[in-house]
Amino acid sequence: MKDLKEIAKAHRGTRITLIILAILTGITVIGQAYFFVTIVDRVFLRGHSFQELIPFLGGLILVLAARALLTYLNGVAGVKMATRVKRDFRRALLNKFSKSPIQASLKGQSGQKVSVMMDAVDEIDPYFSRYIPQMIQSSIIPIIILIAIFSQHVNSGLIILVTAPFIPIFMIVVGLKTKKKSEEQMDKLAAFSGKFLDTLQGLTTLKLFGRSAQQKQAIQHSSLSFRDATMDVLKIAFLSSLMLEFISMLAIGLIALEVGLQLVVFKNVTFFPAFFVLVLAPEFYLYLKELGSAFHTGRGSMGAAKKVTDELATEEEPLEWGKEQLENGATPPVINLKNVGFHYDENSFSLKNIDTKIPSYHQIAIVGRSGAGKSTLLNIIAGLAKPTEGEVLVDGQLQLTYKEKDWFDQLSYISQNPYLFSGTIADNISIGGKANATRKEIEVAADKAGILPLIASLEKGFDTKIGEAGRGLSGGEKQRIALARAFLKKPTVILFDEPTTGLDLQTERILQASIKELAKSSTVITVAHRLHTIKKADSILLLENGKLLAQGSHEELQASVPEYREMVSVQQGGGAQ
Repeated sequence: MKDLKEIAKAHRGTRITLIILAILTGITVIGQAYFFVTIVDRVFLRGHSFQELIPFLGGLILVLAARALLTYLNGVAGVKMATRVKRDFRRALLNKFSKSPIQASLKGQSGQKVSVMMDAVDEIDPYFSRYIPQMIQSSIIPIIILIAIFSQHVNSGLIILVTAPFIPIFMIVVGLKTKKKSEEQMDKLAAFSGKFLDTLQGLTTLKLFGRSAQQKQAIQHSSLSFRDATMDVLKIAFLSSLMLEFISMLAIGLIALEVGLQLVVFKNVTFFPAFFVLVLAPEFYLYLKELGSAFHTGRGSMGAAKKVTDELATEEEPLEWGKEQLENGATPPVINLKNVGFHYDENSFSLKNIDTKIPSYHQIAIVGRSGAGKSTLLNIIAGLAKPTEGEVLVDGQLQLTYKEKDWFDQLSYISQNPYLFSGTIADNISIGGKANATRKEIEVAADKAGILPLIASLEKGFDTKIGEAGRGLSGGEKQRIALARAFLKKPTVILFDEPTTGLDLQTERILQASIKELAKSSTVITVAHRLHTIKKADSILLLENGKLLAQGSHEELQASVPEYREMVSVQQGGGAQ
């Protein structure tokens, strides 16, 4: 993220407008002094009548009106620039938070994020609405005034050249301290906001656990810390104003003394140039003092900007999971489904309140009638569908907070009709594992999947080409290639969506043996119809109309759930064992 100076430079049109306004304002300041001094000179020294003064009075009124208008336009330009910058900052923060809302909410407190988006961004406003316009004015108008003073009285111009540098030097010293204190103030404000909102949201819990009094003290401490930080900033502001007033008044006094001596004692200067210099000198220091005040505010804005840019620079990285597990034995994760619900729209099928725990290395069977929601639940576990209600936890962390690649690297999903690509058999197996899988590793995976004898019987073996979507292979052969992918990948979680449906008994036995082998190092979750598969499961999830009707072992469900007994009876009657 750019710093505030770079952002200000990017608003080139506004800066040009401010420069033009500053030049015109400088001219009106000189014009105002000229008309005012002329009127005083002609009334008190030359005795002119009122009629003779009308043109000068008209000129003075016009110049005053022009100066007021230019000051207003200068303020408007600054406010518009500040508005655009704040809008861009808030959009950037909102985009960051909305891009990864779960990740963002897991880190830090909501109150702190709201404080950054609202309070910190608002604190940036003075830099663009006051500091930048005043910086431009104080860089141009004093120079115009100094030229006018030198044209009338050189000694006064020299006094200004000697005294003026003390103001920016003092501003730099104070500004460095202000920036640091402002950053501390914003930190304290963010901490206070976060603590207050966090306590407010959990007030019921705190009352139930008898901790409300302790949190009251914590909020009080945070509030007082913010107050103290604010007072430190105000102390610096008051000190800055005092010193700027002291320097400018001392310089104006020196100029008045020198001009008075030249006018009264040495009589080296006339009334008009002497009075003209005395009128312009306060204007010169006024713009430097206003710059000092704006500089203090601008340094405070820089402290707030650092808070915002630090927040934008903080990457809400998803949690990495999988690499360490691969290196240390690939322990399958524990998967928790907490009140998971899913629906496509209001009137369509929906899953409701699925609540279960899947331990490591377990074999889980998901059963139920057609349309009960088995495949939908499998897609949610796989991370292919996001629950519209509830949450899926993987080893205690929200599934959505993991990097998609890291999660899918630990997962194999084998459907009824696994997709095979146009290419060689070796290519289709290797797509499941590492990009640089060796031929030996591919052969071992094929052997474990029970498809090596078939491949060996082909003329080109693993280099045999198959058609798009696996044309030329039977359903069982596609399933075995999909299993070979899983053996090559060595996942920790394997999902099967009715893998044995429509297969002959011989092919089904091969697949069952492969699944048994994979289960030794993985958690296996299967949408199952075959009673043989169901019986071997450690736990069975029985779904009915999108709800988890029951869960337990085959024996437990057989003894206590009539719907399960009916399903088993149908299976046995159909000879599907």
